[in-house]
Amino acid sequence: MKKISVMIPCYNEEENVREICAAVIDVLEKELSSYDYEILFIDNCSQDKTREYLREMCKKNPKVKAIFNAKNFGQFNSPVYGMCQTTGDCTISLCCDFQDPVELIPVFVKEWENGYKIVSGIKTGSKENKIMRFLRTCYYKMIKKMSDVEQIEHFTGFGLYDKSFIEVLRNLKDPTPFIRGIVAELGYKRKDIPYTQPKRKAGKTHNNWATLYDAAMLSFTSYTKVGLRIATIIGFIFSMVSLIVALVYLIMKLVFWDRFVAGTIPILLAVCILGSAQLFFIGLLGEYVMSMNKRIMNRPLVIEEDRLNFTEEQEDKSNA
Repeated sequence: MKKISVMIPCYNEEENVREICAAVIDVLEKELSSYDYEILFIDNCSQDKTREYLREMCKKNPKVKAIFNAKNFGQFNSPVYGMCQTTGDCTISLCCDFQDPVELIPVFVKEWENGYKIVSGIKTGSKENKIMRFLRTCYYKMIKKMSDVEQIEHFTGFGLYDKSFIEVLRNLKDPTPFIRGIVAELGYKRKDIPYTQPKRKAGKTHNNWATLYDAAMLSFTSYTKVGLRIATIIGFIFSMVSLIVALVYLIMKLVFWDRFVAGTIPILLAVCILGSAQLFFIGLLGEYVMSMNKRIMNRPLVIEEDRLNFTEEQEDKSNA
């Protein structure tokens, strides 16, 4: 019997964790009864009752598993690590807040049965803030144009992944994995399933401007060269313009020695313009260096504090 793994990352989701588990089990047992299944929760060091509820759920149902991270390892590392710990013939990744519709699980599995190794959920509509939706759309289109690798618009990682792709993730050894880019760059031919993203069922979103900026810069520095190329081109243009202006001022001063007064305004403008350009591109270069630094350090994706309902063989594989 083939096995479906459902991986659900969570952080402070005490209001949703039991409901999402019940909803997923209901779909799997009613609509996909010919498959065995496991549900793996990976908790990113929640500070509420999420872990307490996960322990209760694991005691009641041996098919529900849990991994407790020793600390919060961020929104990218934890889900990818969780996917790598699944044991099914395919793995479905979805959020704990019901913004990824559980009713799409049978649709994903059907496309997988048709031969697709990756089935991705694409947000064609959303009930989130319209301004955020607009900004996300602009971001996706910008990255798509600048990247050498095809970028998938409005793809959050919600989808189905065949075990062959999960094996690719296990062997990747990327300390800062960006699943959306990895799917686009290294993934198999995929099937895109459109859906409208609902609002969170309960609780507060953990995304803020800092986390969104982190996601944007990770994809920008990982999959684009345009930033550095623009810095090089603009730097060359500015240097040529500065050289020409300097020569013009020199000639005018030599020709009109007594009448030509340059003053401090041109100097001030030059310092402000060139200084601001230098600071901006030094910051951009710093983002690339920081991304490289994280990869060079090659630290583990997460450190586990505890895991529940795993066999001894699975424990050994994790420790290895």
